[in-house]
Amino acid sequence: MPVDDCKIIQLPKISDPRGNLSFIESGQHIPFEIQRVYYLYDVPGGSDRGSHAHKTLHQFIIAMSGSFDVVLNDGHETRRFHLNRSYNGLYVCPMMWRDLDNFSSGSVCMVLASSHYNEQDYIRDYPEFLAQVTSKK
Repeated sequence: MPVDDCKIIQLPKISDPRGNLSFIESGQHIPFEIQRVYYLYDVPGGSDRGSHAHKTLHQFIIAMSGSFDVVLNDGHETRRFHLNRSYNGLYVCPMMWRDLDNFSSGSVCMVLASSHYNEQDYIRDYPEFLAQVTSKK
């Protein structure tokens, strides 16, 4: 899949003087059923996360607090997305190498995933990822 298939999706936002509310519904706002939710927090300044791809997993990444960047690479093109609003999220399709960096102090990254944790779905070596991408062409 090309990196163009990954995109920022704006979630519903109900504004209220008491505070805003946003929500996510499987199959309505994101193109997969949610099977797992996890979050990253207390990421030290200057650190990065990710540096892997998934063979079949779909993800939706949201900056719940603060901001960070998600760098996606499909083996041919690289694109950087800046996430800093809790009513926007980034849909990441399978076979996309991802790096998360530029975390602001106190940021929280929430990830919705299409399946339960499965170590066999990970590609943690970039040359192996490139080999798999080119073999599918």
